Amino acid sequence: MNTKTQHVWNGLLAALIGLPFAALFYLGESIANLPFLPADFMNWIIPFVPGDLITFGINTMVDIIIALGLGREDVVAKLFESLMASAIFVGILGIGGTFVGRVLSLKLSAKLPNLSIGLVIGVLIAIPLAIISNDQLTGDNPFYDGPSLSIRTLWILGVIALWGMITQIILQTANQTAEATSRNEDTQKQSTEIENISEARSQKVTAINRRKFLVQVGGTSAVLTIIGAGLGELLRENETIVAADQVDFSFLNFPNANARVIPAPGTRPEYTPIDNHYRIDINSANPPSIDGEAWRLTLKGLIENPTTYSLQQLQEDFTPLNQYVTISCISNRIGGSLIGTTGWTGVSMQDILREVRPLPEATHIKITSADGFWEYVDLDLVREDQRIMLCYAWNEELLRVKHGFPLRIYIPDRYGMKQPKWITELEFVDSWGRGYWVERGWSAEAIVQTTSVIDTVAVEAAYEQNGQTLIPIGGIAYAGARGISKVEVRIDEGEWQTAELRQPLSPLTWVIWRYDWPMQSGEHTFEVRCYDGEGTLQIEETRPNKPNGATGIHSFSTTI
Repeated sequence: MNTKTQHVWNGLLAALIGLPFAALFYLGESIANLPFLPADFMNWIIPFVPGDLITFGINTMVDIIIALGLGREDVVAKLFESLMASAIFVGILGIGGTFVGRVLSLKLSAKLPNLSIGLVIGVLIAIPLAIISNDQLTGDNPFYDGPSLSIRTLWILGVIALWGMITQIILQTANQTAEATSRNEDTQKQSTEIENISEARSQKVTAINRRKFLVQVGGTSAVLTIIGAGLGELLRENETIVAADQVDFSFLNFPNANARVIPAPGTRPEYTPIDNHYRIDINSANPPSIDGEAWRLTLKGLIENPTTYSLQQLQEDFTPLNQYVTISCISNRIGGSLIGTTGWTGVSMQDILREVRPLPEATHIKITSADGFWEYVDLDLVREDQRIMLCYAWNEELLRVKHGFPLRIYIPDRYGMKQPKWITELEFVDSWGRGYWVERGWSAEAIVQTTSVIDTVAVEAAYEQNGQTLIPIGGIAYAGARGISKVEVRIDEGEWQTAELRQPLSPLTWVIWRYDWPMQSGEHTFEVRCYDGEGTLQIEETRPNKPNGATGIHSFSTTI
């Protein structure tokens, strides 16, 4: 085997050995909130990746999820991100394995203590990764709640050092096997003819032995990886998707409980259970872990009264603002699942302004989050709109970690990319700046596009009226805080027909619409469009989600 092939061989073996160690990091996170190193490294890489490449990756991932019907986009996307992070991590270990093999080829192992080569190289790999991991977790999160940095560091050093030693053992075994085969080849060479035959046979034997060894290592690695990842998934605190008919919303006293229009059967729940609400953020795995008792919101910059607030102070010192809100991700496709409606409780930003008293030169607020995310909001916009709020509760309970605990902001008419979660600081500044996603080529304003969706053609709910069979069709329409004034449905490119609108939960939520269609047998295509509260028709042209949010007509085809 030539030197180049040997390096590839060593790297491949080291990467295979690394797979169960990626699963071990996942298991450690699930059991004891220890660092999932692949995700931490992935989070560190992302800010250096060009925005267009990130967008390409996101769109490709969503296309695959939709095409294969793999499930909810946000849930599966996070799984894909974890797998991608693990692949990068395993690749790093593969490169490290080539160095282990190279040092072994120098015959230094006989002069050094047993397993010292793998141990040293493992530690050399682990040290920068531990620094990156700890910085990712605590660099923007002074209120980190989890294992101490020393424990995290020892965990990372220990796991990767163990990988290095095991890699050394396996590479030594592989090299000894190859050397033994080579010696066997030499003893079989007696004549030119015999030598040629023997060489061909021995090369075949060597290839078979190498392949057999690779299969053995790969098989063992796969089993250990499945066991580790499976235990990690079993032991971690996962939130399950719940059926709408299993959720009791009676405590919420919906303001439209007696609305005349009843949603067509199969329409998504008007109010999204928290377990079902989408989550999109810049974190490859778990979101920031914040100690709610230690957390403080820092307000600084161009204000007369720089101060800090605890979560308890925000709850007790300000009049709670309660409002039903729909929020959507700018990455959402037409008809996608990255949108949800729930009840928000928090503090009006106008109340905060009265306390801190911005200076005349202050024009914007820079919002910083514990995960390294940041965004800017126009101070004049805050002064004009009392509905802009710092939210600490959904559904009358404190925010869950994955949805932004302890604090997130709500800004009407904006996509989620403009509304940071896990907020730690508000800095009043004298100019606008480009936020995290704006720097990566997304909209500077991110104003919600008017959109409408068909959720159901409820054939099973068909009913008779005046001798005619009617089939309920239903879905949602959304235009941010602008509201919806009209929804129209079209069948097979016929005339647009006006649908009924259900009274919304609030002016800030989506609107449920319904159209009872006189049934006709055959294959049909259903389309929907809507007008916002100002009477402006949604954009019918199909446009991608980047940079301003997706537009177009949603359609649904079926055979009746």
